[in-house]
Amino acid sequence: MRCALGAAAVVACAVTTALPGAASAEPAGVARDRGAGVERISVAADGSQFDGDSTGGAITTDGRRIVFSAGGERVYLRDEPSGQLKNVGSHPIASPVISGDGEYAAYWVLLFRDTKVKLAQWTAGSSIGLNCDALNCSQPSLSGDGRYVANVATIGRPSSTQRIDVWDWQANTKQELAWFGHTAPSRPSISGDGRFVAYQDGKAKDVFLWDRDHGSTSDPIEGPSKEATIVQISEDGSKVVYLAGSDTYVHDVSAGTARRVPDVKGLAIDPTGSHLLYAPNDPAGPSLMLRDLRTGTDQVVSDQPASAGVDAVSADGHDVVFQSTADDIVPGDTNGKSDVFVRRLS
Repeated sequence: MRCALGAAAVVACAVTTALPGAASAEPAGVARDRGAGVERISVAADGSQFDGDSTGGAITTDGRRIVFSAGGERVYLRDEPSGQLKNVGSHPIASPVISGDGEYAAYWVLLFRDTKVKLAQWTAGSSIGLNCDALNCSQPSLSGDGRYVANVATIGRPSSTQRIDVWDWQANTKQELAWFGHTAPSRPSISGDGRFVAYQDGKAKDVFLWDRDHGSTSDPIEGPSKEATIVQISEDGSKVVYLAGSDTYVHDVSAGTARRVPDVKGLAIDPTGSHLLYAPNDPAGPSLMLRDLRTGTDQVVSDQPASAGVDAVSADGHDVVFQSTADDIVPGDTNGKSDVFVRRLS
């Protein structure tokens, strides 16, 4: 069977079943004690467990859909209301990302000696390769509707330089934002409307903000005498999260000021820029916390060893996706592998 992703190409459709060799028919329950409000996402549609590690969860603005990888071999999109699971890609190098509306996911793969970005669509249940006019393209970030893709293109073999591009894949047009004479990770992060891209100079340890409307790039947003690394920009484009020293900073794009959150490692910010997911630097406490930046209050996301990436929080902090090897977060977790979970906070 064959199907199309938009009008761009015709590709083989992906199946909507579990990984081959998925083990155990035990259902993926919702924990009732310490894990109340937590659901394991990395299971087949019938609730059976995967027999490999599942990692890299990202969630949509409304919390409806989640993307993750399983066994290092498959990329899955899960629709929470229906429980439908679609295998939309294979062999991701790093964690997949998702568009705010949940229609698209992006990931990068090794193709012979080079890396390429793939775009997966929920409706088609399949992936296509995005146009890449360099030997290697990687580190994708998606706009809210999936139309714009920010990624890194590295030049030469072996690669010695890189640039940051924004592709409008529907119009097949590209804008080049920056060039660097090195290949340290740049990690671009695009806003929901595609106007802003936050990125880093991974060698100089500076974070920048590009504005498409004004055709301009900021000075380092952390200031002249500080080393910083990017976390992400919020979907609404109002906040940029970065790390400096042992602290996390939330940069207000409109005001040009930054709020310091001391002694924590920021991991993600929700689409409205109001909730920060972080890991405390103190290993004695919970592994993941969610802070309401408006009130300063914190909620525990996980008191078990856990981790999370960008786009892990839905709007207003209602849902948080994370991964953990702990086997007592939900009942029936007996696969002995890393799983992806979602905590519903409200």
